[in-house]
Amino acid sequence: MEKILFLDFDGVLHSTTSSSDLLFSNTATLVKLLNNHPCKIIISSSWRFHHDITAIKKFLPSQISNLISGVTGGPHIGKWPRYNEIKNYMIDRQILANWKALDDSFLEFPKYCEELILCNGNVGIQDNQLQQLKNWLTDHHF
Repeated sequence: MEKILFLDFDGVLHSTTSSSDLLFSNTATLVKLLNNHPCKIIISSSWRFHHDITAIKKFLPSQISNLISGVTGGPHIGKWPRYNEIKNYMIDRQILANWKALDDSFLEFPKYCEELILCNGNVGIQDNQLQQLKNWLTDHHF
């Protein structure tokens, strides 16, 4: 079964308080992991509301941008917005896949959401989340 990573930017690839010169400062660690364990990436970040997919890919190194195949759709108003945007993306495209969301906003997902790999927005992705992501990417039981 295909594996899809839904990727947020703010609070994941950089701190939510990062100045513009520190944007995407955590990207190298994700690149290192994805070089050895690639997967399909869909952008779930709110950056998709301000930049088209071509512009978004230019913010990222080719090792990540080459894996990006889309962005989630319009905003979901109501409970668990990011989770529902992801579910709507998959339903609209009739995708049956094993997925994870790399995100810093637990409020946008149901409590105990197994698909969420939660980052600390103050620092972004760290070793713990990278290990969770690696475990998922290398688990061949799906």
